[in-house]
Amino acid sequence: MISIIIPVFNEADNIANLLTHLLENSEDKNISEIIIVDGGSIDGTMDIVKDFVTSSDSERSEELYREAFSNVLDTKFQKRNFTRTDAQLGSEIGDPESSSGWHIQSKILFLESSKGRAKQMNCGAKHAKGTILYFLHADSFPPKNFDQFIINEVQKENEAGCFRMRFDSHHWWLRLASWLTQFNWRASRGGDQSQFITKTLFNTIGGYDEAYVIYEDNMLINELYARDQFTVINKKLTTSARLYRKHGVWKVQYHFCTIYLKKWFGASAEDLVAYYKKNIC
Repeated sequence: MISIIIPVFNEADNIANLLTHLLENSEDKNISEIIIVDGGSIDGTMDIVKDFVTSSDSERSEELYREAFSNVLDTKFQKRNFTRTDAQLGSEIGDPESSSGWHIQSKILFLESSKGRAKQMNCGAKHAKGTILYFLHADSFPPKNFDQFIINEVQKENEAGCFRMRFDSHHWWLRLASWLTQFNWRASRGGDQSQFITKTLFNTIGGYDEAYVIYEDNMLINELYARDQFTVINKKLTTSARLYRKHGVWKVQYHFCTIYLKKWFGASAEDLVAYYKKNIC
């Protein structure tokens, strides 16, 4: 089963939409849990998550009860049997929470961690029960049936990989960048594409390098490519272009390319984060 791990920091505008998307596009039987690891949000992110869990559980219980009650009544009318009592009907309906479907409250785990995606994702992995870890940014929305696509790859002995990606933007450069993610090239990879990896392989590698405040995804990806253990699933995940909209496409792309080249020529984790804070934050 899959443990979905979502590091968050001030994601009040996105988190409820993401959770709704995950529930609507996966099957309960494939998901061990959704682990949300907060790095010290001050915008009410975790309150929104807790409200989402409470309201979703209540709505789901009512929905299941209505469906079950309707099914029982349909059966009774089809059989022309009108002698059942309300108590008998209730016993046949049973507990709606025992029916199939998402049991929200038992599936979502809240954790707190020091700020930093590497630290947050390692924290989530440490508490994960699933045999497959799926790391997902709060503004990235995987394709329908993403869970089954991941399981299919692992069953084919592909222990790590990601989806293709598209931005929620029509800018020609971002569309080109999205198109390039179909190729299994290391230079086309990034954390916004999400990352699945078996827990065994993740632990063998040692998880994310917590020295990296940025570029942590690429450090893990580099290790996977070095081991020739990376695949790209030919389905598209949609991610937000919010950073490009905020700072401008060309400015962000220039600085990201500079960071990539700096690392290529041996820059330290401290050098990279200093450059990022100076030019993008």
